[in-house]
Amino acid sequence: MSMKSWKNLASAAAVALTASFGAAQAAEPIKIGAFLSATGPASFLGDPEKKVLEKYVAEYNKAGGIMGRKIDLILYDDAGAADKASSFVKRLIENDKVDVIVGGSTTGTTMAAVPLVEAAGMPFISLAGAVVIIEPVKKWVFKTPHTDRMAAEKIFSDMKKKGITKYAMISENAGFGKSGHDETLKVQGNYGMTLVADETYAPKDPDVTAQLTKIKNTPGVQAVINWGFGQSPAVVTKNYKQLGISAPLYQSHGVASKDYIKLAGDAAEGVRLPAAGLVVASQLPDSDMQKAVVVKFQKEYQADFKAEASTFAGHAFDGLQMALAAMQRAGGTDKAKVRDEIEKTSGYIGTGGTVHMSATDHMGLNLSAFHMVEIKKGDFALSN
Repeated sequence: MSMKSWKNLASAAAVALTASFGAAQAAEPIKIGAFLSATGPASFLGDPEKKVLEKYVAEYNKAGGIMGRKIDLILYDDAGAADKASSFVKRLIENDKVDVIVGGSTTGTTMAAVPLVEAAGMPFISLAGAVVIIEPVKKWVFKTPHTDRMAAEKIFSDMKKKGITKYAMISENAGFGKSGHDETLKVQGNYGMTLVADETYAPKDPDVTAQLTKIKNTPGVQAVINWGFGQSPAVVTKNYKQLGISAPLYQSHGVASKDYIKLAGDAAEGVRLPAAGLVVASQLPDSDMQKAVVVKFQKEYQADFKAEASTFAGHAFDGLQMALAAMQRAGGTDKAKVRDEIEKTSGYIGTGGTVHMSATDHMGLNLSAFHMVEIKKGDFALSN
């Protein structure tokens, strides 16, 4: 064989090897990282989130993945502990080398992750509620749920319609509860509201009768707002009923799950709260663009898990969909490009509402995404 032939063969082999290497790279799986509170006191948040991520990743893979690549879901259970969340996020970034993180069931676990993802340049979509997650704007951090500030504004709008101007507040003294409390105080003046009693409790307190008794004995209380999640709002609701407090009780979107109604029992009757359309999917008017999305998601969730989907399940669905859509628009998993495309998300109709993100808004929802609901006969009912 001539030297020229050898050179041609070597050149052809190099081209083939390069093409093969490129194909192998293209076939590498997309790595979605997640840390969720699937067990522990916040499991009513994390368990449905875990189920949703696993379900839809499996469905994508069954259909061939996206961009010709399968999806690997690497998921850790932080049990609601911020220190565990921090450890798992480090592992996702440094060891697992994920392409994006969708997770953080609670404000506490999310905020433990924020400095890590910011330092690493890791796109992160949180599933937690507090406004501090996205305000001030953090380059790599986004979120799917409505904020506690929005919930306070929706509640005050409802109170105003009912002629209520004086209210009391009882809140968890940490995390989501404290943030909700503080955000409520920031916006009360915009609605002409006055706080006349202010009580707190620890998330694991088994009884808040003492605090509620103080509220009951405070003159002028026309309504009460509770800020908390997990079992504590059910404790508040039961004690509220036991004390025979007649003023209406408002909860936050942190209880938008049938688990809360089951825990609170008959005491939950009449409780009002702001929530995403998902919990009242079939009750939405046909003219609502979101209805088809939430009805479909609710049916799929019920078919697989024999239970109604909570708004928390929806937060995970929206986070996954927006992350994968951003990757498709970016044409791959380059983190900076994916981050940019998440920020450009606009017109996405999800379970939480229609999302319009921007460089100054890393959530992209407004008050129209919230519905005021009331608990009637053990279920959520759309309220005027």
